[in-house]
Amino acid sequence: MPSRGSAIRITKQSVDALRATSNNVVVWDRDLPGFGVRVYGSGRKLYVVQSRGPAGSKRLTLGRHGELSPTQARKLARIAIGRIKRGEDPKPKVPEPEPNVGELARRFMQAHVAPNCKARTESHYRGFIHNHILPALGDKPIGMVGRQDVAALHFALRDRPSAANCTLRVLSQMFRKAEEWGLMPEESNPCRSVREYRQRWRERYLTEAEYRRLGQVLKDAEANGSIGKPAVAALRLLMLTGCRRDEILTLRWDDVDRNARELRLRDSKTGPAMIALTSAVERVLDGIERIPGNPWVITGNQPARRLMTLKSTWRRAQALAGLEGIRLHDLRHSYASRALALGKSLTMIGKLLNQVQLQTTARYAHLMLDAEKAAAARVGDAIAAQVSGRRAE
Repeated sequence: MPSRGSAIRITKQSVDALRATSNNVVVWDRDLPGFGVRVYGSGRKLYVVQSRGPAGSKRLTLGRHGELSPTQARKLARIAIGRIKRGEDPKPKVPEPEPNVGELARRFMQAHVAPNCKARTESHYRGFIHNHILPALGDKPIGMVGRQDVAALHFALRDRPSAANCTLRVLSQMFRKAEEWGLMPEESNPCRSVREYRQRWRERYLTEAEYRRLGQVLKDAEANGSIGKPAVAALRLLMLTGCRRDEILTLRWDDVDRNARELRLRDSKTGPAMIALTSAVERVLDGIERIPGNPWVITGNQPARRLMTLKSTWRRAQALAGLEGIRLHDLRHSYASRALALGKSLTMIGKLLNQVQLQTTARYAHLMLDAEKAAAARVGDAIAAQVSGRRAE
């Protein structure tokens, strides 16, 4: 029998082998501080927890060996230790039954996503949950989900790295909330050690010739009515501002401040923001017919409604202009690449694009390197020409 204060790895085999030399001995687990088993001379063995929190040291009896397995007791111990350290009652008065992944997903969407996320984000989360997470893990109790289960789900989506990584992130957030809600032990998230797939950013930028072709297509479409005027105006604003699609589609006339020369974005992806009202943007706005009673800059077909999508419009414009491989969102990337070509810094481009995370803007770093190389070549050629006495090309 280990002596008082000694530690063992608590397993069924090790606990079964414990014998008390006195009436009351506690043997602690060497892997989880504060988790132990109390052994009585009668042979009875109780799992216990002892930890220190804001109110001092607290001890809790978890249950009897045999009625609780060491694995179950260890899980309860982690939860109790976390509650003690947070200053909470180590044993909730009304213990919650362990939910399965489907039940956790419903609570996650209702209690966390719905009140805290935008409708589009909520839709994305719901898609990853219903299309990938629930079919694979929905009926499984959350405590039974291990790293191997998460890795298998991630691997099953390996041919779609972006979907695989997004699914992993959503599942990880679900388990983090389960920890916060006391449904799982702290630091037990099975997603933590699953590595995301490396992704290559899809990069396609409009060339000067493609800009000219797209501009002509929009001009012709506006004249012959093959594309509605509001949609044409939206595409032009996207090209001229680098804004996200929904930032333009949800722009109101009240958001256009001609005195301050600003477009105020009330609900952009990163929160309220300001976009400079340039002369080119102002000319587009001047060409838009304002409809009484409709507050939207880009109007829809129904009274007082806005245009909801540009999918079909972009497909038509893309085909007419011969823009192979160009997505609507690539207009934003093209705006950034043109800013780099004009010598703007990554920091400035982040501000122009209303991006708050530097790593998002950093995807354009290689374009800056290309611009720097071209500039260095021009400077070097000019100096070489002066040194050699010939004219620079």
